[in-house]
Amino acid sequence: MMSARIVIGAQFGDEGKGKIVDFFSEKASLVVRFNGGNNAGHTVVVGEKTFKFHLIPSGAVQGKECCIGAGVVIDPRVLLEEIEMVKKAGKTVRLFIDARSHIIMPWHRELDGAREQAKGDKKIGTTKRGIGPCYADRASRSGVRFCEFVDPRRFRPRVKELAARKAAELEKLYGLKPGFSAESVIKEYTGYAPKLRDFLADCSVKVNNAINSGKNVLFEGAQGAFLDNDFGSYPFVTSSHPIAGGVLVGAGIGINKIEACTGVVKAYTTRVGSGPFVTELSGKLAERIRKAGAEFGTTTGRPRRVGWLDLPLLRTSHLLNNFSDLAITKLDVLTGLKEIKVCVSYKLGEKELSLVPADSLKLEECKPVYESFEGFELPEKIEQFSDLPENARAYLQFIEKETGVPVKIVSYGPKRKETLNLL
Repeated sequence: MMSARIVIGAQFGDEGKGKIVDFFSEKASLVVRFNGGNNAGHTVVVGEKTFKFHLIPSGAVQGKECCIGAGVVIDPRVLLEEIEMVKKAGKTVRLFIDARSHIIMPWHRELDGAREQAKGDKKIGTTKRGIGPCYADRASRSGVRFCEFVDPRRFRPRVKELAARKAAELEKLYGLKPGFSAESVIKEYTGYAPKLRDFLADCSVKVNNAINSGKNVLFEGAQGAFLDNDFGSYPFVTSSHPIAGGVLVGAGIGINKIEACTGVVKAYTTRVGSGPFVTELSGKLAERIRKAGAEFGTTTGRPRRVGWLDLPLLRTSHLLNNFSDLAITKLDVLTGLKEIKVCVSYKLGEKELSLVPADSLKLEECKPVYESFEGFELPEKIEQFSDLPENARAYLQFIEKETGVPVKIVSYGPKRKETLNLL
C-alpha cells in the first residue's frame, strides 16, 4: 500500500512546516523538497539543538533519505553549508539532487538586488537571494541545470556564454558594474561541483519507485499557498508553486500518487515583505505576538508582520490544495490574551466575501469581519485534546467547522514533544 503525504503552508509561509515535516519524517522512508530555493527556511528544534534548513529537506535531521527535486533552485554554496551542518550533528547525509534542478549563479543574486532597487517604493520584499531571476532564466530556457553544473566540459562554455550577457544587462539596464567575470564564476563554482557531483540523481524515478514499492514518501513544500506565483497575492509572491499542484511538476509524479495533504496553519497569521494583509495588527499587541512567537525570518531575520487568523484565506487555501487535515502551530503564542479575534469574512464595499478575491488590488481594499473568542491559558502538561482549556478547544473546533478540514496536529511549542497528535 503506497503512502505519500504533502506538507503545505496554508498561509503566507513561516507556518512552522519544518516542525511538522520533522514529525511526519519519523515514519517516512524518503523526504522530498519540490519547490523554492534558499529564500525559504525551515527550523527544527531537537533537544537543545536548532537546525535551520533552506535547501535540504528537514527529514535530514532524522537521517532519512532526502531528495531535492527538479522544481528547486539551488545555491551550491548554501547547500554545502547545510551539508556540513548536518554532518557536524553526527548525521549521515543521504541526499539525492535531481539532474534537472537549476543552479543560482552570481548574476542571479546581483540582478535580484538591482531589480528590487529599481522598483523604488513598489518593492516586493524579495530576499535578494537570486531566486526570481533563476526561475526566470529557467522559463526562458537560459538557465544552468545541476547536470551541467557538475560536468566541467559543459559548465565552462555555458558560463562564458551567459556571463557576458548578464554583465551587459546589469550595466545597460541598471547602470551597475558586475561583481563577477566568467573566470571568477568558473573558478568559484568548479570548486563546489566536485563536492556535490555524487548527489546527482533522477529524483522523479527514485520518488516514483519508492511510492510504487509501498514506502512512505513525504513531500516538503517551501513558502505558503498565498505566495504561489499564480494563485498568491500577485505580484507579492514567490517565483514557484508552493501549492499541492506544484508537487507533481516539482518532483515529477502523477496525480494519483498522493494520499494525504496536510495544511500547516499558524494559530494567527504572519507575512514577510510587502503585499496585502487584511488582518494585520500594529502597536503593542502586534509586538507582543511577534515577541512571543519569535516572528523573525529564518532566512533574512526580518521581523514578520502579524495579524489575526484569516478564515477566507484558509478556505481558499483548502480550495487550492484539498487538505486532508490541518496542523495548527504556535497555539502557545496566544496564551494569556484576554480576547482572540478571527476574521470570518471580508467586506469589499457592500459585498461580503468568504473567499479571497483573485485580484490582489481588491484584496488590498478588503476589510476584516471579526468574531471574538475568550482567551486561554495553556497548562504545562498536555497529553490529549481534553487537556487543552475549553476556550482553546473551542477555538480549534471553530477552525475545523469553518474550513471543513479536521485538525489532526496541534503544536504548542517549538520542541518535538510539544506536539499533540490527533491522527
